[in-house]
Amino acid sequence: MSASRAVATAKTLLPQGVKDVAERGIRTATTATGRLRTGPDFLLVGTKRGGTTYTWSTLLGHPQVMPTVPAAKNLKSPHYFYRYTDRGPDWYLGHFPTRAARRRHAERHGAALAFEASPLYLFDPRVAERAHRLLPAARIVVLLRDPVARAVSHHAERTKAGVETLSFADALAAEPDRLAGELERMAEEPGYYSRPWDWYSYRTRGEYAPQLRRWFDAYGREQVLVMRSEDLYADPDATLGRLQEFVGLDPRPLAGAKRNRSRHKTGIDPGLEAELRAHYEPHHRELADLLGTQPWW
Repeated sequence: MSASRAVATAKTLLPQGVKDVAERGIRTATTATGRLRTGPDFLLVGTKRGGTTYTWSTLLGHPQVMPTVPAAKNLKSPHYFYRYTDRGPDWYLGHFPTRAARRRHAERHGAALAFEASPLYLFDPRVAERAHRLLPAARIVVLLRDPVARAVSHHAERTKAGVETLSFADALAAEPDRLAGELERMAEEPGYYSRPWDWYSYRTRGEYAPQLRRWFDAYGREQVLVMRSEDLYADPDATLGRLQEFVGLDPRPLAGAKRNRSRHKTGIDPGLEAELRAHYEPHHRELADLLGTQPWW
């Protein structure tokens, strides 16, 4: 049995109280050494149901990528910029390797980069500015999916998780009431995490231009890479190759035989799909104008 597998097996046998104490001890130590850490080199910021988790897990296979700390926790994101800002920057930086660990890793592999991935970072209006204040040199990677297919997938995920009991049509109808007042509360309470904004934003989350504009305004366009999720699904090696070049990783064929496939059929009522596509038409044009491209969907 490998060492990493042995650690994982041991963790499953430990009582939860012991795990919690160990986690607090680790975080106390990493926070105390926050100033010895540089944080992530790039952020993968969404969109939700757009391939963020697949991209994150695949990039971890690159020898020049270092995982978050501790590696055994396999943490995709500390959720700092929208949920745990009150814990302070040293707490956040403690989730990433020290400068000394980076140097050792780079000596073996030619480079050492760290990153995190959170699909809510794109959609939460507070995150881009907060991230830039702490990580002004970071590169930002965005994956955008056909918003109709994204919304359907989002609803299916929430339903499977047991937090959505409405049909897709009813959930879309309920969305304005569910999200009412959430933006105002987020603005008033810096550490407020809005579950409705995260969980039930099926239609609104596909209105991409305002979300993307915040990151352009914070970082400048040269530090933001925007790609289509459908390109990732159709040719992951080529799409991940673009990402690797953008963030400064040596190009490696990471996807291998594991290939996602785009779905052209949404599986929803044709009338509802037509209504959604009509809703998104002006949003597609706004996004195309922002990117200087033809509409993507």
